[in-house]
Amino acid sequence: MAASSTTPSVRQSSGRSWTSAFGRACGVLLATIVRWLALARINPNVLTFMGLVVNTWAAILFGSATPENQKRMFFYAGLVIIFSGFFDLVDGEVARATNRVTRFGAFFDSVVDRYSDASQFLGLLVYYARSDRFFYVVLTAFVMVSAIMVSYTRARAESLIGSCRVGFMERPERLVLVIIGALFNRMAPVLWVIAVLSTITVVHRMRYTWTRTQDPPVAAKASHAA
Repeated sequence: MAASSTTPSVRQSSGRSWTSAFGRACGVLLATIVRWLALARINPNVLTFMGLVVNTWAAILFGSATPENQKRMFFYAGLVIIFSGFFDLVDGEVARATNRVTRFGAFFDSVVDRYSDASQFLGLLVYYARSDRFFYVVLTAFVMVSAIMVSYTRARAESLIGSCRVGFMERPERLVLVIIGALFNRMAPVLWVIAVLSTITVVHRMRYTWTRTQDPPVAAKASHAA
């Protein structure tokens, strides 16, 4: 009786130890790769740019798909996007390991990320245009604009109020959804989800910024209270 009551905890412990070991192994592997790249003195901005190159490869796979090979080409594109995430992981780590963290590097990373996002959706737009699916051409164009607006509203808001991290549909969420759509051949519903949630995020950030900018300055509050 006592032995059976401890079985679930033993299983949970073994599950946690397995996932912890996997996480540690991934961390060690990433640290080793970062150390090699740092020793090679590779400029972190080069790694950032390589992420754009790989995403452009995915865009070409999207755009060159035909109705006959669409499922296979989209699957390959999804794998390529997963690979592009490697450069997102290591560029900042290499910058820190080589003491090359700069304000321009952060700016460059942000700009390249926007081009990477746009390239993926441009590839999808080309595919739908070649397939004579006008509605999805419009939807993909709207998603591309919405993705850029999510980033723009945050950047513009933070120039006014300091921080604007509200909203859900940011770049990591978009990438995960695009990967799911590509790997499982569900791109059409994924585009709808991104379009709706990106729009909600933009509206949320606009409302949040409007609310914050209506508050009187802190100094004025203090003087009024005195």
